[in-house]
Amino acid sequence: MKDMTQGSVTKHLLQMSAFLFVSMLVQTLYLLADLYWVGSLGKEAIAAVGLSSTLMMVVLAVTQTLGVGTTTVISHAAGQKDQARAELVFNQSFVLSMLVGLALSICAFLLRDWYGRSLSADAPTAALTKSYLSWFIPALMLQFPLVALGSALRATGIVKPAVAVQVLSVLLNIALAPLFIFGLGPVPRLGVAGAALATFLSVLVANVLLAAYYVRSYRYLRFRFSLLGPQIKIWWAMLKVGLPAGAEFALMSVYIVLVYAIIRRFGAEAQAGFGVGARVMQAMFLPTMALSFAVGPVVGQNFGGRRADRVRSSFYSALGISTVLMVLLTLIAQIAPALLIRAFSKDPGVIAFGGDYLRIISFNFVAVGIAFTTSSVFQGIGNTVPPLVSSMTRLLLFALPAVVLSHRPDFQIRYVWYLSVVSTLFQAVANLLLIQREFRRKLVFEETPGLAVASGGAASIG
Repeated sequence: MKDMTQGSVTKHLLQMSAFLFVSMLVQTLYLLADLYWVGSLGKEAIAAVGLSSTLMMVVLAVTQTLGVGTTTVISHAAGQKDQARAELVFNQSFVLSMLVGLALSICAFLLRDWYGRSLSADAPTAALTKSYLSWFIPALMLQFPLVALGSALRATGIVKPAVAVQVLSVLLNIALAPLFIFGLGPVPRLGVAGAALATFLSVLVANVLLAAYYVRSYRYLRFRFSLLGPQIKIWWAMLKVGLPAGAEFALMSVYIVLVYAIIRRFGAEAQAGFGVGARVMQAMFLPTMALSFAVGPVVGQNFGGRRADRVRSSFYSALGISTVLMVLLTLIAQIAPALLIRAFSKDPGVIAFGGDYLRIISFNFVAVGIAFTTSSVFQGIGNTVPPLVSSMTRLLLFALPAVVLSHRPDFQIRYVWYLSVVSTLFQAVANLLLIQREFRRKLVFEETPGLAVASGGAASIG
């Protein structure tokens, strides 16, 4: 376990962010490589994978619930030097993740055909969506135990093993994807389903390797059969922190589904352009996302250790780094948006839609960085309701005008992107005001290092 209640918070943030960035970079390189191979199958295949990614956002929202709850409660326990509680939460998190993942995957598999037909612009896209989901849904199920294992490690300041496993898994995925997509020798040509099959196999390998690390090497948190029996009290300690965070993430899924529904009448080119643009944007956000994932455990350990000064320092340091990164990314998106899209599709329509999306949406990059950072600080403190409220308000400010405008005869897709920029700016300002209020309310304990150990049992956990 790495004690992040001592030493430079900026150094802790940068060290964790660096390793997390490597993991996310490799993962995104896979997503972009996958998109490149799928792109050669046509715009319907691109649109199908984009629609399937919407379901992935739903799964990510649920895993976000479990991951944030696990990270927060374990980091608080680690900051209080309470190893026994940290180990109990780890085992309970693993059990809960397995149960939720199984239930959600069964529901998704049964509804995959209806999902594809409801959102696809045409019948070929719907058929490809169903084909892709047949293997992609089992891959999503395996994300649940993987998130539980990774979140527990991150809460204790350990990221290298999870990153190493992730890199190996992604490299395997990159190697298998073209093999299954196009076929070779005895391996049949599976098309978009082949991309999903490669994902499933690589995630399966990642689960096995990370579980093996816990069994053979990690000593702070261990699997213990005596701690695997369901304990509702521990589940609630994680869920009351994780549910608002997961709901906030789920709102992103609602946003994406709404956009796909609004632009459906413009055809597969528009849906593909948005799908490619969104993935490129996600790739550009990697450094800031890595930073935000590091903020939660650093703030969590220091909040658990009753170090108010270090909680504030973590926030301001992360906010400064995030703003610089997002300004640079905004400039890149403004200079060459179409070039970024052209790398993954040669269709002029897709390039036009995707380039326009990136150029306009980049005006909210700095605001997105602020939203990421503040949300992660709220997660570390253990109160995830305020950022959920601001996210809900942002969605309402976007959705209602977007739906109204979409019924106008002179409606253009770019109106949707401008609305997104305005609503995200609102969310960023609201989060900044809310985090200052949270600091005044929660950071009222003594700021002496000795008190963290002496009164650890009295500090709030989750």
